Amino acid sequence: MEPTNRIDLRLVLPAVFAWLAAWLLIAFPEWAPGSQAALWTGAVCLALAAWRRNGYRRRRVSRQGGDTRWPRLVGRSQVWGMALVCCAAAALVASAVTVAAANRLPATVRDSAARQESLTVILTVASIPVQTQSFGASAPFGTAGFRSGESMRVRFRGTLTGIEPGGSERQDAAHRLSVPVVVFAETASDEASALHIGGVVRLDATLRLTAAGDAASALVFGRGPPETIAPPPWWLGWAGELRSRFTAAATALPGDGGDLLPGLAIGDTSAVGADLDTAMKTSSLSHLTAVSGANCAVVIAGVMLLTGFLGLSRGIRIGLSLATLLGFVVLVTPEPSVLRAALMATILLLGIASGRPGRGLPLLALVVILLLAADPWLARSYGFALSVLATAGLLVLAAPLTRMLSRLLPIWLAAVIAIPLAAQLACQPVLVLLSPTLPLYGVPANLLAGPAAPAATVIGLIACLLLPWLPGVAGGVLHLAWLPAAWIAAIARMTAELPGSRLPWLGGVLGVLVTALLTVAVVALVLRRRTDARTHGGNHGRTLWPIAAIGVLVLATGSYAGSLLGAGVGRAVVFPADWQIAACDIGQGDAVIVRDHDRYALVDVGPDPALLTECLDSLGIERIDLLVLTHYDLDHIGGAAAVIGRVDMALVGIPENDDDERLHDALVAGGAEIREAARGDTGTLGGLRWEVLWPVRGAPSMQTGNDGSVTIGFDGQGIRSLFLGDLGAESQSSLRRVSSPGVVDVVKVAHHGSGDQSPELYAELGATVGLISVGRDNGYGHPTDEILAILASAGTVAMRTDRQGMLVVAPAPEGGGALTVWTERIDGGEEDKPVTGPG
Repeated sequence: MEPTNRIDLRLVLPAVFAWLAAWLLIAFPEWAPGSQAALWTGAVCLALAAWRRNGYRRRRVSRQGGDTRWPRLVGRSQVWGMALVCCAAAALVASAVTVAAANRLPATVRDSAARQESLTVILTVASIPVQTQSFGASAPFGTAGFRSGESMRVRFRGTLTGIEPGGSERQDAAHRLSVPVVVFAETASDEASALHIGGVVRLDATLRLTAAGDAASALVFGRGPPETIAPPPWWLGWAGELRSRFTAAATALPGDGGDLLPGLAIGDTSAVGADLDTAMKTSSLSHLTAVSGANCAVVIAGVMLLTGFLGLSRGIRIGLSLATLLGFVVLVTPEPSVLRAALMATILLLGIASGRPGRGLPLLALVVILLLAADPWLARSYGFALSVLATAGLLVLAAPLTRMLSRLLPIWLAAVIAIPLAAQLACQPVLVLLSPTLPLYGVPANLLAGPAAPAATVIGLIACLLLPWLPGVAGGVLHLAWLPAAWIAAIARMTAELPGSRLPWLGGVLGVLVTALLTVAVVALVLRRRTDARTHGGNHGRTLWPIAAIGVLVLATGSYAGSLLGAGVGRAVVFPADWQIAACDIGQGDAVIVRDHDRYALVDVGPDPALLTECLDSLGIERIDLLVLTHYDLDHIGGAAAVIGRVDMALVGIPENDDDERLHDALVAGGAEIREAARGDTGTLGGLRWEVLWPVRGAPSMQTGNDGSVTIGFDGQGIRSLFLGDLGAESQSSLRRVSSPGVVDVVKVAHHGSGDQSPELYAELGATVGLISVGRDNGYGHPTDEILAILASAGTVAMRTDRQGMLVVAPAPEGGGALTVWTERIDGGEEDKPVTGPG
């Protein structure tokens, strides 16, 4: 018997083709025009071939006196129809890339970024500003923790609409620009909360291009506070004011519940601190603060029920639901998951209005195609991918998992377990790209926190809407919404602190492939068991598939447990006890440790305190004898909170603003001695001698920023090393002239392996090993082919944290200048493996 609930996959393959086409063409936009022509030609040819074939069949049936209706393209002619739809979907995306790519990076922006010009840019704010780092306080926007006018660093997405030459009053004709950018700026806390979506600001800045395929064409680094020159339009302004009022009111409530509530209700996570954010991610609960289909469903259901109670007609009810949905999207901001959910809801409502409601997977696939055609750069958005996969997992797996679990559990409990499990299974292949770990307590945490999320969302949203009209009532409702929010935060923190909350897993492409294969195997077992029970009377299927499932689980569990044990034993055996240098795997940033016995120096602290803490704990480091902060970019100082109170002496560069001064004050308050470093400063770290080679004190230029990076060398115990911070080619050449560092054994490659390097310096250094501290998929193309070629020509072996994890260097036992290099994993993300040898 034909199953009655067969999964409809007809639009899934075209959606996959559209996604692949977008993913490839946004990285190589020059291919888009040719691909567009080829794909449209292919689609037309397939349509003509199908029309000719169907016309022939129609004439033949007509002569035989049969039914003269045209046969469907997708039916018995599935191959022709599927190929046609796949070509058309990919062609639609190629056309979108062709049209958009020319406007995303005009020559004006490209040339300005290449010359690193000081510019005044005109920007339209496109996202809620979030704090990136502040050493004056840790409280979020709108709270009492920030004093009025206190400076902070913020990040937000925007659209660059105009450029003015630095220091000029003349506006460039570039107001016709529409370049997507990510903005980093310093502003007062009260001004940051006033940067509403849709507002227009002026900012003195420099530009840096991103890698092809990035959603933003350039990064904008501000040199001062943004100046607001135009408020948002009315249809966006009301939402910005309402968001700010709600966030300020919610964060005034005590504890984590107040900080988390805006994220649960309206998707505003600007109030969530770094530690709570880490706990939410570790416990697999961060999706609760991302507005998704569940939030849209709650809004639409509320409107439909209310209008139904009032006795309105179906057309009016659907029209009011669509208008409310549009307002909700404006309020919560159009993030990828919101767009996906809102478009699905819109199509579903229109289908209901026409009497033809859409079905699950085809509707999801259609939405994917439409959104990729509107914005092909969504193809590389993790948020969009996770939203689509989670929805697909719920549509495909939730029901069969519920039926399977209901054999052992009450149906309600089976459904509660099946929903987060289905979403977790579908999303895990992508999640391992973000973090090569498995969340051991993810499903239990969702079981405990999941029921509280709708309550926090609904009650919080009601409070938000009541604030402008009935602030007293809204305050009482806010306190009710605080309870489920505080519960979720408590579950997140408790789960994150449990032992083994994140189990290590394979990273990189290999980890994704293995995870995907295991996920497909589980899905096949779940769905096949249901089919066997229907089509084979149940006996054979009930016996064979449970045995196969148990065998797969036992084999996978045994192999994984063995790999964990083997990795732990192997690490203990091969890890060099006499290590001298360790480059932490902290993403796109620097944090490198130099050691002599029980004395430790730390050169930069990376972007994230949690990642630095994990690295220091894994090496058993409690105290930092010498801290070197090369310069004040976030990827070099963002993790400072992990070491404040643990530092004896700090070498720092010249502070550039009040934020840098506050960092110095925090270090001093923690017991550290602060010294501004310059060429000629020397000292010792146990048996190692250190010397600062750059910058030159009192020089008229190149004393701050990347080119002013404090450059320090260590010598002793068989290894001579040099740490270049983020020096560019010009400052490297100047360093070579004034300090002549000579030959070294280990060099920390400048600026994460950017292309702005001096081949002459690396040739003079002649290092055996070059350490590149760089993040996976960093968006800058680091390390570049240029620096890898420079290192190769100098005879330097390039070691990279993005592929090999933590890098540890020790003198080789045989001496003679040889080195032992231990890497956390071999290139490609496989298990731990030592790499040894000279040169």
